[in-house]
Amino acid sequence: MINLYWLEQIRSTHRASVGLKALHLSHLLQEGCPVVPGFVVSAETLRAFLETINWVEPFFTDLPGSSLHLDIDNPQQLQAIARQLRQAIAAAPLPDSLLQELETAVARFHPSPLILRASLIVNSRTRNIPEPMLSDLALGGSRLLTSQFCPSDVRALAQGLKKLWGELFGAKTLFYWQRYNVPIQQIGLGVLVQLVQPAIASGIVRTTDSHFEIYSTIGLGMAISRGEVIPDYDQIDAATNSVQTRQLGQKSIAYRLVGQLSSGMEAESYSSEPCEPLIFPNWQPSIGDTTILQSNADSPNPSSLVEAYLLSEPQRSSFTLTETTIQTLIHLTRTALASSRIPLELEWILLPESRHPPRLYLTQANPQPPPTRNVALPVINKRAHRPVEIFPGAVLIATGLSVASGQAIARASVVTDIHTLPTDFLPHTILVTPTVPLDWLPLIEQSAALVSEYGSMTSHSAIIAREIGIPAVTGVPAITAQIQPGELLWVDGDRGKIYRLNQAPASSPTMWHDAPFLPSQPLDSAPSHIPLVTGLMVNLSQPNQVLKAAHLPITGVGLLRAELLALTALDNQHPRLWLEQNRKHEFVERMISAIARFAEAFDPRPVFYRSFDFRPHEFQNLHLTSPLTTAHSTLGMRGTFSYMQNATLFKLELAYLATLQQAGHTNIHLILPFVRTVEEFLFCRRLVEQAGLTRLADFQLWIMAEVPSVLLLLPDYVSAGVQGISIGTNDLTQLLLGADRDSAELAAVFEERHPAVQRAIAHLIQEAGKLGIPCSICGEAPVRYPEMIIDLVRWGIQSISVAPEAVETTYWEIARAEQMLLLESLRSP
Repeated sequence: MINLYWLEQIRSTHRASVGLKALHLSHLLQEGCPVVPGFVVSAETLRAFLETINWVEPFFTDLPGSSLHLDIDNPQQLQAIARQLRQAIAAAPLPDSLLQELETAVARFHPSPLILRASLIVNSRTRNIPEPMLSDLALGGSRLLTSQFCPSDVRALAQGLKKLWGELFGAKTLFYWQRYNVPIQQIGLGVLVQLVQPAIASGIVRTTDSHFEIYSTIGLGMAISRGEVIPDYDQIDAATNSVQTRQLGQKSIAYRLVGQLSSGMEAESYSSEPCEPLIFPNWQPSIGDTTILQSNADSPNPSSLVEAYLLSEPQRSSFTLTETTIQTLIHLTRTALASSRIPLELEWILLPESRHPPRLYLTQANPQPPPTRNVALPVINKRAHRPVEIFPGAVLIATGLSVASGQAIARASVVTDIHTLPTDFLPHTILVTPTVPLDWLPLIEQSAALVSEYGSMTSHSAIIAREIGIPAVTGVPAITAQIQPGELLWVDGDRGKIYRLNQAPASSPTMWHDAPFLPSQPLDSAPSHIPLVTGLMVNLSQPNQVLKAAHLPITGVGLLRAELLALTALDNQHPRLWLEQNRKHEFVERMISAIARFAEAFDPRPVFYRSFDFRPHEFQNLHLTSPLTTAHSTLGMRGTFSYMQNATLFKLELAYLATLQQAGHTNIHLILPFVRTVEEFLFCRRLVEQAGLTRLADFQLWIMAEVPSVLLLLPDYVSAGVQGISIGTNDLTQLLLGADRDSAELAAVFEERHPAVQRAIAHLIQEAGKLGIPCSICGEAPVRYPEMIIDLVRWGIQSISVAPEAVETTYWEIARAEQMLLLESLRSP
């Protein structure tokens, strides 16, 4: 058995011993790239060590009856198992032979400090786990393990090694592996040990087809990994190497080795007056942080090895890297990518060189996550925190219900006739109208903002506005009489206010549209961070939003609204009209083409297609030869009950879903809408089976949990074959409280925070957990009231699906909630 692998000795056959992180870094070193030197303590070394302690298999048995069965929903048991194993690891001595090898290795680095990083291996021999998922799990798990600093002393290194080994059995990591259904026996851990030197700057570089992206900060990279700074962002054109974008980050602190002095040519630009150091001798790490490990009292440097210090104003207001250094880093990145068969996310460090200019080195090389990973860079939600600038001469003329956030300044297009689609509408103007009919979708897509007299947070126009990223204010009485066509307006979608302007602000263009879809920094291009346990998904319906949404850090599409998708695919006409006109085959082809765009963009992530749910009052104007019945009702002939009355459209849906599945789009699943009874579900399930969709073992058939009968009869639905539920808070709230979801007058009554609604949501989540089926939530409640998210996570929600504009804020609310709950469980007796 080999205990230590030096980076220059590692071969591809050593992957199971050293892990992906070390394997890629060693390959770059051997190809001539400058890499911080180091070695790997092999996964076999850990396995051999575990055999010497009280390594009891029943801790991880799959027998639920065992008193030692790992139950992640029992925080006391989870913490007890984690504590027992970590204590056993800490107390056991390392073999003398291993200590001798470590002592020889450490001597090559003395007196410089060391950093120990996890390099995980996920073994798939006993489970059918796809290779890309193995890499994702290994990288995600690695980020949950806390790196360790220690002096270059064998006893301190042994202590740090056992501490990192113990992290593998921490409560959060056990929770992570159990949640992803990967047994702990299949996890291996190599430990990458590297030299730590005084750093001028550090950061991350990523690549896309068109450009390079550099994230940088002063000092050691801890400030980025801990999310304590917003790093500088530089975007470089891949074809010309020219700097396209420079965004100054928000850097107030940096980290350095204790006793580190500014040195090197470039370091001089960072140093000014001395800064007061901030030492954290008793600091306790949060998830993903890097701790400072102290050696024994008689070891070198017994105090903290790293200190945080405040940056001066010149340092905070200056870019970390000069353009010369940027070009050097791009050259290094090109060299690394040329020697690698896959895209890599590179972590780098800028070190001072004696009598030479500073030099760049690589510290880590990970397979670059796709832009759709459930990760994100710590950013500030600028919309939530920015002050509102009241432009000179702005006159507040109305206040309504904010249903889509953002800001827009543009001329008004006032349309009072809602029965005819306007032909003279001017693009990029603010659409002011009594209400927005469904067949006005082309106008919504061309508008700078929406203002209407009627509507609500859950109306179709509000849903589409949020999806495409334009501000919208509804429920503004008589607004069409207060505004003249061509007037210059400012719509504040964040606060539901409409202002009249005499002239465009000097600081803004004539037509200013702040689309909330885009985060304050591009989440899709952000370096990897801590993965969420709770899934974050997106609600969609418009094909022209697919590519933007696919680049967000989400785990899939939690709700693809078929009826709104059909409007775009079918030229704003009701599907029934196409059938009446004997255009069934063209209808099917168009829907297949539209849905395939979603399936391809998000593959292999799931796309949950919700079948047609035509609310009669919304679709009454869609040019049907036979009018809809109960057109005035928000309920009426809708959902699965309408399928039982006439299954023609539903059967066509199943037919094109089966065609897509046979074409290889196996990531599409089905949600049935507005299910009132178990009998309705059984009727639909039989048709689903007849269509052949269930022949694919991974296909899932869910229902919307929005009618109170599901709340009371969920076990019966599961017995009938329901495989998952998605809570629709919009309809659930209106039915529990008797408040029309589309009524602006009842907006105050339509309250998702009402105790009845909250108890219903909690019951559905917890009951689904007991029944062993997944539970998601796709209504507007978590977005309107983000403080609900911690309760959703506490109750056990498995995923939250929101509009694209809300992804950034929801990500951080979930992350905050998961960390708070983890701390609560760790602190509980």
